[in-house]
Amino acid sequence: MQLVLWDIDHTLIATRGVGREIFGECFEQVTGQEMKKQAAIDGMTEPVIFRETAKLHGIDSDRSMFEAFARCSGEQHLLRASELRERGHALPGAATALAAIAGLDDVVQTVVTGNIRPVAEIKLGTFGLDGHIRFPCGGYGEDDDERAELVRIAIRRTSQALNTPIAADDVLLIGDTPADVTAGLDNGVRVLAVGSGRSSTSELREAGATTVVAGLEDLDPLLQTLSRR
Repeated sequence: MQLVLWDIDHTLIATRGVGREIFGECFEQVTGQEMKKQAAIDGMTEPVIFRETAKLHGIDSDRSMFEAFARCSGEQHLLRASELRERGHALPGAATALAAIAGLDDVVQTVVTGNIRPVAEIKLGTFGLDGHIRFPCGGYGEDDDERAELVRIAIRRTSQALNTPIAADDVLLIGDTPADVTAGLDNGVRVLAVGSGRSSTSELREAGATTVVAGLEDLDPLLQTLSRR
């Protein structure tokens, strides 16, 4: 059994600013302050982004504050799903890649994402990319601050769900940032890095990704990486 762990933002979809607007709305609702700037987000989990953004505004946040923020974020993504569909888009090749992997024997797909689970489900569902994803097996922002730990959580949940041990050699992580690459390497899993986000292919290659591609349109590198175990 092989396990494919997908990042979401800038790997499978682009929200084209809707996500940041929702973050700002919920930040203001929870903290009472307008969000004037946002902490760096690439490869970071939602709790870390919230906490660091709060610090930029002189706010000492706690877990209960983040949980209120997370509830708001889930509600707002649901309310603005049609706007997300109109302004955002699935990235080229994403649907085809998901379907191609689903057609392989003994391969399971889930997500490792800094998003909280309700938002992850809404984002992928909005663009019809949720059909092949086993969401209960994934690792999400509310589970841990560190992306490397989310990889371990996803592997453990998948092993438990399938009642089958999954070794690191059987896992492929797909993401668009050096943080994704590091999270995979920290767990000894293969990493396919996609240059569809803000990180260049050279940066992703320097981070140590097993395979680096410009996008998901060409399936050959993905399928070849999956075949190497």
